[in-house]
Order: sequence, then C-alpha cells, then structure tokens
Amino acid sequence: MAKDKKRNDQISKEKKKGLGRGLWSVWAVIVVLFATAAVTTRTGSKIALFANNQTSCHCSSSSQDSVKYTGMVEDCCCDYETVDSVNGEVLHPLLQQLVTTPFFRYFKAKLWCDCPFWPDDGMCRLRDCSVCECPENEFPEPFKKPFHILPSDDLMCQEGKPEATVDRTLDKRAFRGWIETDNPWTNDDETDNREMTYVNLLLNPERYTGYTGPSARRIWDAVYTENCPKYSSGEICQEKKVLYKLISGLHSSISIHIAADYLLDESTNLWGKNPELMYDRVLRYQDRVRNLYFTFLFVLRAVTKATDYLEQAEYDTGNHEDDLKTVSLMKQLLYNPKLQAACPLPFDEAKLWQGQSGPELKQQIQKQFRNISALMDCVGCEKCRLWGKLQVLGLGTALKILFSVEGQNHAAQSLQLQRNEVIALVNLLNRLSESVKIVHEMGPSIEKIMEKNISDPSALEFSKWRRMWKSVLALW
Repeated sequence: MAKDKKRNDQISKEKKKGLGRGLWSVWAVIVVLFATAAVTTRTGSKIALFANNQTSCHCSSSSQDSVKYTGMVEDCCCDYETVDSVNGEVLHPLLQQLVTTPFFRYFKAKLWCDCPFWPDDGMCRLRDCSVCECPENEFPEPFKKPFHILPSDDLMCQEGKPEATVDRTLDKRAFRGWIETDNPWTNDDETDNREMTYVNLLLNPERYTGYTGPSARRIWDAVYTENCPKYSSGEICQEKKVLYKLISGLHSSISIHIAADYLLDESTNLWGKNPELMYDRVLRYQDRVRNLYFTFLFVLRAVTKATDYLEQAEYDTGNHEDDLKTVSLMKQLLYNPKLQAACPLPFDEAKLWQGQSGPELKQQIQKQFRNISALMDCVGCEKCRLWGKLQVLGLGTALKILFSVEGQNHAAQSLQLQRNEVIALVNLLNRLSESVKIVHEMGPSIEKIMEKNISDPSALEFSKWRRMWKSVLALW
C-alpha cells in the first residue's frame, strides 16, 4: 500500500511537471503571437506589387450607387446579372479548359529588365518572385529546339538570384500560319525574337510573391499619375474614361488573384485566401468592381469581334489530339448560343473616336498605353513582370482588335495577329473571368463579414487571432 501511494505521488508530480512545461509552451507561443501581431500591424500595408496604390475613380453619380452591381454595366451593353450568369455557366468553364491546352499554355516574353525610366531597385522577398525553370521533358517534342539562350551567369535582371533563371525553349513549328506583326499599342516589338523566352504559365501561376516596397509602389504610381490619370466627376469625353477604367479593372483583377492565392504563413508555406486583403484593395470600392466588369466585357467584345480570324487560326503544337481539343473549345467559345443570345454586343466601340479630335485623341491614348506597357520592364519581380507583360499585351491586343481595324464586317480580312497576342488575349480573358466569378461568389459574404468587423473592431482582432491560433495548432 505504501509503495502504491508513493508511486501514485510520483506520477502526480510528473503530470504536474508535464502540465507546467505545456503551459510554458503555450505562454511562449502566445508571446510569439503578440510579437507577430505587432509586426503584422506595422507592416500590414506592405503587400504585393499588383495590389497597391490603385487610385479611386470618382465617377458621376448614378442610380447604381444605391444598389450594388445591378442593372447595366456602365458604358457597356450587358447587365451585371447576365454577365454573372453567362460567365458562371459558359465562359469560365470553357476558358479554364482552354488555357490548359498546349497552345495557350506557353507564353513568349522578354523577361530581361532594361527599365527605360529608372534603375530597378526592387527586392523580392520570396522565391515565388522568380519564374520556374521548366524541365525539358515537360515540353512537347516540337518545343525542344533552342532558339536563343541568355548567358546563365547574367544575374543582373534578377538582383543576383541564381534560382530566377527561366526556360528559353522555342517551338518554330508553332508559328506556321501566323504572321509576325507588331502591336502598335504595346512597347515590346513582337516581331523581335531576340532574348525572348517561353514560359509555361501553368507552372508559374499568378499569385502573391512578396514583392513590396518603394520600387513596387512606384510602378502603379507611374501608371496612374503619369499615363492614366483619373477623370473628374464632370468628364464627358468617353475616350478619356476608357483607358482609366481598363487599367483600374485590370488592377482590380490582379489584386483579386493575389488575395485569392496568398501566402498566409511563410514559415509553414501555408497558402490560401486572404479575404481582408481582397476587401481592402477591391471590394470596399464599388468603382473598382465596376471597372473590373467593364474590362471583362471590353476584352470579351474584342474576342467576339475577332471571331472569324480566331476560328480560322491554326492551333498547331505538334500534338494532333490536343490541337483538335483546342479548336473545339475555341469554337464553343466563339459560337456559344447562350452567350450570343444573352450578350451579343458586350461593348460598342463604334461610339468612340468620333468628331474632328478623334484621331488625335486616339494617338494620345495609344501613346499612354505604350508607356504603361514599357513600365512592365521596370518590375523587379520576374513573375510579376511575366504576368504584367502578358495581361498588358492581352489588353493591347483587345485595343488593337477594336480600334486598329476599320469596319466590323471586314475584320477577318484586315486583322493580323501574332500567335503570342492570341495567347495573351485568351489568358487575360480567363483571368478577368475568374476575378468576376470570385467577386460574384465570395464578394457579398466577405463584404458582410468585413463591414461587421469594421463596426466591431474587437471582432476583427478576434478573427486575426483565431487564424493565427489555428496555424499554431497545425504545427502541434
């Protein structure tokens, strides 16, 4: 009996010691959380390049201000309800399949960083800044012939990061049937293949990269203040409003994708959605959401206007089965009866550039967009630069289709597009389609939660602590 009592006392002491050690561990974690929360509070404003500094547009008041996102999309020919319905049922599923095909998977870009405006001093915090080098066996056989390779020791563009090299394999067969033609709306000479590199977009998704600081903010500052100023509430010139709304809509889309694929915990490489960031950068500003819908319909109009050209194009990558699938998906996109019935003319470009000042105004806006395109060479993060170049080229291709071709009925005869322009155009439409879908499906619930948290700050703090605590528990 005495021995049993002594043994029980010893077990009890060991339990207390274990409990004490456990409590000390918990308190240590809490101290770390306090420190992390303090750092997070101080650095919360530092986010990725394409989620910063969007200037709010002070549009003229309308009946839409009282009810969010209902009725006609401003300056377009479709209403919000129709856009959400057609996008969810038709466009988004098709585009998601289309961008995974070999033809639309590879994008050609100049990733070297010769900024024409200032020396790049940006710094990437994460490896996710660099574009992933694709293994040779990942490419289709025709893509394996080298075209031009930059020296492997040329690290100037990547701020000394050796892991930032990219695959530079080019498929010469992929250019059969395509004309090498330059885009007057963009800065890069699309006919110049020197120092071009092919990148697999599926291996380099658009997401948070950690690219922050003055260099990152300076890009958008230059875009808005020097090349795309916001229009005043009394602005009646439609053309001056278009460029701002397109860039604002593109900016909103990029911010949404960063928030939707965000690095929540760098120590555990935990990725997920960041609803606070999505609300703070886009959802809380109605004009930014409206401009997203406007840009989506603008690009969709460019695709539908180029239907004859895109249907006749040669989608050859050397894989007959995959190429047949690409052709089939393109035809489903271009001739979908639901889309044609619901939104036959997403945007009416014929009403622009009218009057005596039309040609001069067009040249002015074209010059501004070219400057915006050139600014992509100043982005210090390689992956940000890749997606910036792709989406700006896609938008430039939409502008080329809508405003560089005279007459809707003769587009197939006079329009000339590069393979790379079509890849950029379709991938941009997919990015915008996904952003619209996210806003439609997640926006209302995020807005409701965040507006409640704003009215009750303690709820917001509790939400942050709960997420941090979950990440701690996941480690145990």
